Amino acid sequence: MSASILAVDDSASLRMAIKIALTGAGYKVTEASDGQDGLAKAGAERFDLILTDLNMPNMDGLSMIREIRKGAVQTGVPILFLTTESDDGVKAEAKAAGATGWLVKPFVPDQLLRVVSKVLSR
Repeated sequence: MSASILAVDDSASLRMAIKIALTGAGYKVTEASDGQDGLAKAGAERFDLILTDLNMPNMDGLSMIREIRKGAVQTGVPILFLTTESDDGVKAEAKAAGATGWLVKPFVPDQLLRVVSKVLSR
């Protein structure tokens, strides 16, 4: 069975790029358009990994992670930030919220696949 990944980003083109890269490697990808949508999908289905943007309308990635970490459905599921932010303070805040790792956009598909593979093999 392939790993199930939730990709949360307000950019439809970025979600498509993520989906193409990950489904091409055999992963099952569910898309969400913002933090609220991601939180709803994370509450309804168990995922092996969650990828999220930081800056999104309706609910940002940090708020979504905090809410996900409060619930039982995604306990222990790794969450990776895919964002343009590279500030150390934001990284520390993301880690405190429960993020597992960080990948700066724009990214190369091979780089995304390496990081996803590494996180899922833990």
